[in-house]
Amino acid sequence: MAGINKVILVGNLGKDPEIMTYENGVKRAAFSLATTESYRGKDGNWQEQTEWHNIVLWGLHADKNLIKGDKIYLEGRLRYRTYEQEGQKKYITEIQGDKVLKLNTTGTGQYSNAAAPAPSVAEQPGHMAQSAPMPDASGDSDLPF
Repeated sequence: MAGINKVILVGNLGKDPEIMTYENGVKRAAFSLATTESYRGKDGNWQEQTEWHNIVLWGLHADKNLIKGDKIYLEGRLRYRTYEQEGQKKYITEIQGDKVLKLNTTGTGQYSNAAAPAPSVAEQPGHMAQSAPMPDASGDSDLPF
């Protein structure tokens, strides 16, 4: 049976993405993402817990025009890497993003990125916002029950 490695996060960018372009033209964007949870502590007061995640985006995802403070929805995979620095082995945990949606809105209430959520059925062009007629509740229906 195959395993599943899926991460879903909604949070704010902690810094502008560092974008690198490799010789073959492939782009890589790396940034930190903060996710904050609120909960009621033992004393009854609200507490906040912020976790910081290392995010890496490749290819077209690296060109999302993200900036520090942007709120995003991210789907991806957990990745572990090791590297050596000054003779010491270092470990890093990253999330490799597969899907990124910018959730910020501009002052007009419009989404600031083309990757905004799809409109609801009622907002789609050509859709007529009519409700279906309610069935007759007089009891004279042809239903056997």
